[in-house]
Amino acid sequence: MAGPTTADRGPRTPGRPAGPGGSARPSRPGSPARRRRLPGRRALLIALAAIVILVCGIWVFYGSEWLRVERVTTTGTEVLTPGEVDAAADVPIGSPLISVDTDAIEARLRHKLPRIDAVDVERSWPDGIGLKVTERKPVLLIEKGAKFIEVDAKGVRFATVNKAPRGVPLLELTAERSPSLRRFGEGRLLVEAVRVRGALPGKVAADTRVVTVSSYDFISLELSGDRTVVWGSGEDGEAKARALTALMKAAPKARHFDVSAPTAPASSGS
Repeated sequence: MAGPTTADRGPRTPGRPAGPGGSARPSRPGSPARRRRLPGRRALLIALAAIVILVCGIWVFYGSEWLRVERVTTTGTEVLTPGEVDAAADVPIGSPLISVDTDAIEARLRHKLPRIDAVDVERSWPDGIGLKVTERKPVLLIEKGAKFIEVDAKGVRFATVNKAPRGVPLLELTAERSPSLRRFGEGRLLVEAVRVRGALPGKVAADTRVVTVSSYDFISLELSGDRTVVWGSGEDGEAKARALTALMKAAPKARHFDVSAPTAPASSGS
């Protein structure tokens, strides 16, 4: 008797030869099905390894005793002492170094120590915090009783001291009856005085003893050797500095100089 026809057996699965009795043969090692399973296992192993590394890293940075704050190093101080800065910084000794809030430390230092103009707070691995301080420099002094208020180049009153720093001129605000005080305010006049101080030529700046602000547009200087300078307003500082330098060279024995109009400077006295 003839066997079953092709139609009776049904179509074969391409690439999967039938075994005895017509059944499909099982997948062999290296078959496409097995190759599809291997990448999945490899991805799972990589993911597990990444999780282990992450957990270990978190423990090292936050849970271990290896990377904790043990020391604070302060640099850049001149008037302040490192001890004063360290106390104001209040760095959390023993805390994980990575979790220290450097912005909060900077804010504390600026609030508690107005003499600090800028500070860089840095992590110093594996166990330190570094504080790099820049102090404000006084350019003018305001006499207050037996003490002196220091004013920096930005017009900020930042400290009161018992002794006047050497080489820093006094500031006298005598604008009580001037319309300038009502119009600009004492703070603006103070800024103008600082502006004039910053524009002075080197030798004149060193010889300046007093900066007097009578009004916004009338600022004068008292120099060593009983000399005076009428500067005018804080505007045109560079031109006035050049005019004053030239005037002092042309009339070295003069005692009074006027550069309020830098294109027409004048001197008198000898």
